[in-house]
Amino acid sequence: MPSQHNSLPSTDIAQALDLFNLSTPFSQETLTQRYEEARRTWYPSRYAGLTNNPGKYMEMYKKGEAKTKEIHAAYQLLLTYLSTQQET
Repeated sequence: MPSQHNSLPSTDIAQALDLFNLSTPFSQETLTQRYEEARRTWYPSRYAGLTNNPGKYMEMYKKGEAKTKEIHAAYQLLLTYLSTQQET
């Protein structure tokens, strides 16, 4: 299986770091803490009690879903980045 360890795009890493408000070097503990905070902030069901307008609720729910997916992808990318940094 080919390894992607040295082919991580630096712009993706920079965007992921920005999403979690991190800078290098960072620890896995700090990354996980920021990930959990971001997930709680953007969790889609969190918007259930914020409005009685079903259209507005669904709009925010979908935005939360998209942001949660972005957060998870950035977290996975930074975990991969950390593992490559530890190997070198």
